[in-house]
Amino acid sequence: MTPDQMAARIVRYGELIPCRTAFIDAHTPGSDQKENFTIIGGGVSEAADQHVHITETPGFNIGAAGQPPKCRNSLHSHRTAEVFFVLKGRWRFFWGRWGTAGEVVLEEGDIINIPTGIFRGFENIGTDYGMIMAILGGDDAGGGVIWAPQVIQDAADHGLVLGENGRLYDTKADAHLPQGVKPMPMLTEAELSAYPETPVQDVVRAHVARYWDLMALAAKAPAQVIGANAILRDRPGFEVDFLTRGSIPDTPYAIDRHEILMVMRGHWRLSWNGGCTSLAPGDTCAVPPNLSHTLAPSMTGEASLYRVIGTDDPAGPTWPG
Repeated sequence: MTPDQMAARIVRYGELIPCRTAFIDAHTPGSDQKENFTIIGGGVSEAADQHVHITETPGFNIGAAGQPPKCRNSLHSHRTAEVFFVLKGRWRFFWGRWGTAGEVVLEEGDIINIPTGIFRGFENIGTDYGMIMAILGGDDAGGGVIWAPQVIQDAADHGLVLGENGRLYDTKADAHLPQGVKPMPMLTEAELSAYPETPVQDVVRAHVARYWDLMALAAKAPAQVIGANAILRDRPGFEVDFLTRGSIPDTPYAIDRHEILMVMRGHWRLSWNGGCTSLAPGDTCAVPPNLSHTLAPSMTGEASLYRVIGTDDPAGPTWPG
């Protein structure tokens, strides 16, 4: 593999292209300043103009959400896994039909594997622009987003209508549903009854891992974060490991599947027969299958990254877990 070929498989943090109209709440006050990024795969964006950095999917999607302080993502659900780790800032995750069933605050480096089948939202409660990195199960990310009914109603009041085709139409910009396309139906009360008001302890205990705990656990070997026998036991169609300076392989290695490297802290040197490159915080690299390579921090100091590898498990659902 040439350096140019590898460069096409790396999405640099500073080169991420945002979409500010990706979802139905893009005009709703309190949610109208968020940015959506699709890094690997099309994700679940509802906007036709969403930029996709790498279209090839390894069995899952990688994305990100960037938001200024006090900006929130409205209550929604997915049919497949949704995993976040905090790259920058301080974030509050909340869930339930009205977002009042429970909440947890995540700091930089913390990771949450949000269960399927519950409504969830998140808010930047820090003092600066924040970024959370996302892993979504399935090549097609589960077919889109299921919004809480009040989110659809609020969006309509501010001019945005979601069609049953999964696309947004801005009536304030004189865009309307095409002929033959109906509005996305809202969930009925019977359907809503299937969404549990999950207690906070059930989510935090089984679905949250803290950065500094992972740093300690990965001191000598990669920490298995999400997987059948991992800290967060789940089989969402991918596994997540956490690596630090002391847990990287000391000899060249290859994996028979795509290996997605998502840098949290420090600068890392990726080397292979044909070249080498550097990865910085916020960068995402899709190492191709069966490529022998080495990975090592290129500077002293704190260094950590998340590694995602696809499995043969179904992409969802993952709840109860």
